[in-house]
Amino acid sequence: MKQRHVIDLHKGLTGLAVFGLIAVYGRWESAAAWLYLSLHGSYGLLWVLKGHIFPDRTWDHPCNLWQAVLLVGGLTLYLVAPWLLISRDVVLPPWYAAGCVALYAIGIFFHFASDMQKHTSLHLRPETLITDGFFLRVRNINYFGELLIYLSFALLAYHWLPLIILAAAVLLVWYPFMLRKDRSLGRYPEFAGYRERSWLFIPFLR
Repeated sequence: MKQRHVIDLHKGLTGLAVFGLIAVYGRWESAAAWLYLSLHGSYGLLWVLKGHIFPDRTWDHPCNLWQAVLLVGGLTLYLVAPWLLISRDVVLPPWYAAGCVALYAIGIFFHFASDMQKHTSLHLRPETLITDGFFLRVRNINYFGELLIYLSFALLAYHWLPLIILAAAVLLVWYPFMLRKDRSLGRYPEFAGYRERSWLFIPFLR
């Protein structure tokens, strides 16, 4: 079993989990609940499709049972947002909901398009440092896109807890991973200059 198998399964079933929450709480008339389902559910399906069309080698590491349990546990924390939204029967202001959708759309663009560039570049030029296109100014622009995606989910919950969970994921999981990636890319002579003229993953923040 590889890490991507666990991640793909979990994210692919997210839509069913959110639909289950709607059914359990009987929120059939909740526009906010259906909006959340459409956004998070479609993201899960897009993630699975991406894994089949242009897979990310980052998640090809072997995964034992305990690692799979920890991975599922961590990913399940993201379901706190739909639970808070649906269980509390939140009614979102139209302008606020529209803002979350826009945030999600921008995140989807940066995340999937940059991952496609990375996959194609490494396929055509293996062992090459990617410093153009989406990665010209941001070394981990795909993570920036994913941040916007999950931020839209957290904001839809209309509660502070999903924001805390997202911040913890960024600080405890994403940030250390990006630092390890920087150390790995240090093997390229041109990386030092690239690092000086680019941001880690959030534009204008080093």
